[in-house]
Amino acid sequence: MLSTGKSELTSAYLQGKAKKISFICGLGVVLFILLCISVTIGSAGLSTLEVAKTLVEGITGSMTGTYEHAVVFGLRLHRVLFGACAGFGLAICGVVMQGILRNPLASPFTLGISSAAAFGASLAIIFGTSFGILGESLIIINAFLFTILATVGIYLLTKHRGVTAETMVLAGILIMYLFSAMTSFLQFFASAEHNQEIVFWTFGSLSRTNWEKLTVVFGILVVTVPYLLWRSWDINALSEGDEIAKGLGVSADRTRIVCMMITSVITASIICFTGVIGFIGLVAPHITRMIIGGDMRYLLPISGLIGAILLTGADILSRIIIPDQIISVGIMTAFIGIPFFGYLFMRVRREYW
Repeated sequence: MLSTGKSELTSAYLQGKAKKISFICGLGVVLFILLCISVTIGSAGLSTLEVAKTLVEGITGSMTGTYEHAVVFGLRLHRVLFGACAGFGLAICGVVMQGILRNPLASPFTLGISSAAAFGASLAIIFGTSFGILGESLIIINAFLFTILATVGIYLLTKHRGVTAETMVLAGILIMYLFSAMTSFLQFFASAEHNQEIVFWTFGSLSRTNWEKLTVVFGILVVTVPYLLWRSWDINALSEGDEIAKGLGVSADRTRIVCMMITSVITASIICFTGVIGFIGLVAPHITRMIIGGDMRYLLPISGLIGAILLTGADILSRIIIPDQIISVGIMTAFIGIPFFGYLFMRVRREYW
């Protein structure tokens, strides 16, 4: 009887694992289709067949001087791939933050990390030397540095009270309001031109991407995401509470600090190039948790794929919803995120988290 029950549990586990792997493969296919559609969208009006042919020729190196090659590889492909990487990274950050802090509202956006980046970018915009290459570099560097500074600030604020989930959330909220207030203070005294640039940056956009920026973000994801997957068991333990985690041999404080630093680096590497993109880190983890549960071994990669799909879809909508106009992708992600959270508020049970 015991062996029969054990075999049934093993069979159920293997079936559940196979379904999750199949789900990952299905999401990969959906993402690939969206990426292909996104590459075809633009004023040049290339067909799907022309884009596919150009991609094959560009990869093989057979034709590199054509108009189609210039449009696809010079203007569109890096934007599309950057959007997928950004969505993947922001969703991963949201999953990890919600897990280590045991808070369904934790994300880079709500913990003040994005607000710090906006303040750093605003400083560079107002006091930078120009809006050319040097000016853009200052914006990127400042946004990155202030993102890391916000994480260090959260750590220092919680150090004296204990690095618990509650103190880190409260410190993050404090950081968010502090940098938001300082950004508003700068805008109050800034010129109309500077204010316009600041507002455009805080909307979030993929129009400022290029192959070099994509390489940076992709490289950081390649280094950091496998480590987070390796630590998924520890994050699972933290999701159950500090006492349970300590009973299982997990150092709650060290794991929480290390994961916060890693997610901050991922977030900083993305939003310093794109500006503030909210809701992806909030929405993608919740969608995934509703579908497959809370096991971080699957929650991390699936949330990443859903985040990539959401941001790619938002970018497509931002370019087609109004003819001859490109809406900032941060606005579109907000329009996607707000109805979803309304659904969570009205329909999801209290026991969801």
